[in-house]
Amino acid sequence: MSAADIRPAVEADLPAITAIYEREVLHGTATFELTPPDLAEMTRRFRALADGSFPYLAAEVAGEVVGYAYAGPYRPRPAYRFTVENSVYLAPAVHRQGIGMKLLRRLIDECEARGHRQMIAVIGDSANAGSIGLHSRAGFEMIGTHPNVGFKFGRWLDTVMMQRALGEGAGTTPRG
Repeated sequence: MSAADIRPAVEADLPAITAIYEREVLHGTATFELTPPDLAEMTRRFRALADGSFPYLAAEVAGEVVGYAYAGPYRPRPAYRFTVENSVYLAPAVHRQGIGMKLLRRLIDECEARGHRQMIAVIGDSANAGSIGLHSRAGFEMIGTHPNVGFKFGRWLDTVMMQRALGEGAGTTPRG
């Protein structure tokens, strides 16, 4: 496992985070965005999650941000308030070094501490074996696939839905 430091992200991390995400938008299928958001938009998104008290983490190796993860609202309706959707992105140079798992485990812990009860992963592209495997190893279960719902790079792409209980899950009534 890599010697990555996992810590809360700060605004100074956003240029590196923006670059990691831009690469995925332009060359990957983990996100269905087609145009990379600029730093101002990524800052707006970061602040919106921070204002909602959602965790946003950075992975740092040798002083460089090489990955990030965050959780945000799964859906806007109030009945979903105990369910979050997660995102994990890494620079290609650090794939398969355990950093994604470190980020995801810390994200799960942070969400449990905030009282969330379910975490949903919406994984772009059913061929994304790395992300599907990561989530499986972190205790997520496959709950379904939406076939052919995204069109990117001249082809139709699926989304894979995975879910993991947090803390007491659905075993008790949440407070709040």
